Amino acid sequence: MGRLTTHVLDTAHGRPGAGIAVTVFRLDGGRRELLRAVTNHDGRCDPPLLEGAALERGSYEIVFGAGDYFRALGLGLPEPLFVDEVVLRFGVADPTAHYHVPLLVSPWSYSTYRGS
Repeated sequence: MGRLTTHVLDTAHGRPGAGIAVTVFRLDGGRRELLRAVTNHDGRCDPPLLEGAALERGSYEIVFGAGDYFRALGLGLPEPLFVDEVVLRFGVADPTAHYHVPLLVSPWSYSTYRGS
C-alpha cells in the first residue's frame, strides 16, 4: 500500500518543526486541496498524509507554513520573512510506493529530498 509522509526539521534550532501547518494539493486537472494537517511534537504528521487509494499517480504540492512557525518563536525576524510559505511540488510515479517528503528549514533556507 502506497503512502505519502513528511517530516519537518528546524535546522536553525536543531529540533523538529512542531506545530507547522501542512496543506496537500493535487495538481493534475487544476489545483485541488486534499487535506490540512499540523506537525506533531516530532515534526511529523500522524497518520500519513495520503495512503492507499488516496495516493494516485500524478503531481502534488505540499505547502508548509514555515513563516508562521518562525513568527510564533518570537525571533524578531524582519518582515517580510525571507522564508515564509514553503511550496514543494513533486510527482508520484508509483502510487504503491512510500513517498517521504522531508523539509529541512530555517528562516533563511530550506531543502528537501525523497526520503525513506
